[in-house]
Amino acid sequence: MNVEQVFGWAPVVLVACAVLLAVWAAVKAVRYVRADKEMRRSIRQAVKIRMTWARLAKMAGLSVTDRTPPWLSSLTTGSGAPEPKPRELVPVIKTRPDRYGVIVQVKLLPKVGIKELQDKARFLADAWGCVRVAVEAGKPGLATLRAIRRDPLAGHTQYVPTGEPPADLTVWPVGRDEYGAPVHIELKNKSGAVVAGGVGGGKSNHLTALISYFGPSPAVQFVVIDGKVSDAAHGDYADVLPRVFAHAGHDLRQANALLRRLVKLLHDRATMARKVLGTANMWNVGPSEQWPLVFVIVDESHTFFHDHKGSDKETRTLSALAAENVRLTGLLVKGGRSVGIFTVPATQKATGDAIPTSIRDVCSAALSFYQRTTEASVAALGDDIRNWPDMDPINLQGSQYVGVASMAAEGRPGFVRVRTPYLDPAHAAAVAKLTAHLTQDPTVLLANLTLPSLRKDEPPEDDAPVAA
Repeated sequence: MNVEQVFGWAPVVLVACAVLLAVWAAVKAVRYVRADKEMRRSIRQAVKIRMTWARLAKMAGLSVTDRTPPWLSSLTTGSGAPEPKPRELVPVIKTRPDRYGVIVQVKLLPKVGIKELQDKARFLADAWGCVRVAVEAGKPGLATLRAIRRDPLAGHTQYVPTGEPPADLTVWPVGRDEYGAPVHIELKNKSGAVVAGGVGGGKSNHLTALISYFGPSPAVQFVVIDGKVSDAAHGDYADVLPRVFAHAGHDLRQANALLRRLVKLLHDRATMARKVLGTANMWNVGPSEQWPLVFVIVDESHTFFHDHKGSDKETRTLSALAAENVRLTGLLVKGGRSVGIFTVPATQKATGDAIPTSIRDVCSAALSFYQRTTEASVAALGDDIRNWPDMDPINLQGSQYVGVASMAAEGRPGFVRVRTPYLDPAHAAAVAKLTAHLTQDPTVLLANLTLPSLRKDEPPEDDAPVAA
């Protein structure tokens, strides 16, 4: 193709480019017109972020100086020519608006990483007119900035149980994060979960919702030990007690007796697992009505673990009981994974005296509702929460954040904030009443098993070979 032919095609190429540009503009215009008021604000905000990013990034110190000439420049520059000037590079971004703000994908550069973006989050929020900017790690080499104009977690949500058994007994749904994505806690091959948070933050309601969610399944049973009241029938779990096979209040002797009973169940299950299930790990076959998953909820756990100081006889007795409760709960957490016992210690401030480290550090998951100090957040979620200040539960104070928790999500780096839905006590009571007939003592179920009734490698009775 000669030069004349190339120039002959130029008008066609220009027209084609103009048509494509017009189609692109029309699509954007239609999308903007059809959007609601909040979405339009987010679209305008996304345009502003893209247009001002290069200048704003340099002002914020989110740029890096590249003194190495580009390879093309080195080919075209003569030996006597001056060296090209250093280039100031800023991270490349992509934006996606939603009803609450803009999601910004940032391609990281050397010396402009997650830590630098977190340090400048407040500056970016002010520049973009946002309530806050949350920084999360994305795929390798990428970061996700959530420019929040209107916090999606501030709006309360309701959980209305259906009364139907859940299809999957290996996960505990917690709620939705600020991107609207579901968040859950893994139960399969896990030992337990720590639930922490201040008074009125949403702990007990969330644990009641746990019972209402799994309650319709005959393959799940529950234990409640409530340290706030003398009898669990008078506390936050009164509505769901028909679905609980054993419960106790704040009396240390009653709690100790129930913990001993659960540890015996653990030992009996561990002894019989291979004979009954054909495996030492219950999760290889899954929970069943005869071998159910057992949730052990220990609310206000500091009541049962607190070391009592004193020399009188009663104080020494209480101190011994508390020490024994720590030992028994530790056995449940350490040994419950393979036999299907999941322990949930809950308290306001998960320090070592409220949940001893021999229990807290063995639990595979943790979530925390609001806390008053970063030290309390660290006790609940681990020291890594200091590296994610946006996710620190101290930011969750205020009535609009009741029911919002911070946690480390399975398979995701760092921490997430999640809105747990509110469960009306009347709905919880209705589900418990409807499913009360499913409540059974796992100890009795284990004693009534006929070997090898639950083994998956055994042929069904109808298929058993007939002796000649």
